[in-house]
Amino acid sequence: MEDLLKGGKVMKRKTLLIGIICLMLVVVSACSSNETSSTSKESNGKDSKTLVLAAYGGSYEKKFKEIVIPKFEKEFGVKVKYITGSSVDTVSKLQAQKDNPEIDVAFIDDGPQAQAKSFGLLAPLDEKIVTNLANVYDIAKDKDQVGVGFGIVSTGLAYSKEAFEKNNWEPPTSWNDLADSKFKGKLVLPSISNTYGVHLLIMAAKTNGGDEKNIEPGFEKLKEMSKNAVTFDKTADVSNYFMQGQTVASAWGSSRVFTLKDTGFPIEFVIPKEGAPALMLTANVVKNAPHEELAQKFVNYILSEEVQKEFALSVFDGPVNKNVKLSGDITEKIPYGDEQISKLIKVDWEYVNQKRAEWTERANKEIEVAH
Repeated sequence: MEDLLKGGKVMKRKTLLIGIICLMLVVVSACSSNETSSTSKESNGKDSKTLVLAAYGGSYEKKFKEIVIPKFEKEFGVKVKYITGSSVDTVSKLQAQKDNPEIDVAFIDDGPQAQAKSFGLLAPLDEKIVTNLANVYDIAKDKDQVGVGFGIVSTGLAYSKEAFEKNNWEPPTSWNDLADSKFKGKLVLPSISNTYGVHLLIMAAKTNGGDEKNIEPGFEKLKEMSKNAVTFDKTADVSNYFMQGQTVASAWGSSRVFTLKDTGFPIEFVIPKEGAPALMLTANVVKNAPHEELAQKFVNYILSEEVQKEFALSVFDGPVNKNVKLSGDITEKIPYGDEQISKLIKVDWEYVNQKRAEWTERANKEIEVAH
């Protein structure tokens, strides 16, 4: 009997010990689950203090990381993650993440930005937070306040000063000059696949009696220009073509031209007499962004006089903030001030994007591939 009593006590102790161990496992499991959930939220950015930007590479990325981001991080006590990509890359990411966005602020050229807006990927700006909107030129504003231009580039004609002087050519003054037979075999023109190519087609149309909605004159003139072209550039960067002497002129953006000129290369930029389209670099809050309010504050920060001036001086973007004051040579290299800004042509991207696939197919078939 005594052995049975001892055995019973031992069994009770074992049962109690097993119960305690099970309880501890449940607690640990719950804690682990909570920690995993927290880590998961942290990793997708929903509960973290990390603002995620998707923006351009090259000189823009360098300037953002050297000056713009550190000041914002210090002022708002947050971390900023930078994802590099072209405008098209960024829009593709936003589409892929539509149901669960990981990006807070997207920097996109105006053409792809109009597409992103039509896809419902972007959120309207809150004027109570983005107070600098009140100081922005109308050309940089969206009619629905979905995104805003933060830098203006004019698309005009770039030409090799050395080549023109060597051949005793006068600087180009018209978009039609690209069709001059003296340039046969000496031009690299932008492909319809990039913004400069679309700008060239539209301006060829406008120069010859058409416009976006009457594009036929543009295609006719582009066919003439193509007789002078050795190739069509799809990258939007014709720097190497100029430096290697493969092109003596092209349709190109002011910021890229002066960035190349700053290296000492003899290149010049001309706004044709028929005018120049504006290439707008836009800043956008992503719809359902993980940190929407902070994203709105970052857009406001980008529009501040301090940051606008920094971009103008370092990457040759025309400031969209009317209150930015500049002086010296920089004012001749960028779209600056009421007079210059008012002369720029704003492309109707809502319409153009409806026709772009059709234009691209036609340009490829009749001009670029045929060439």
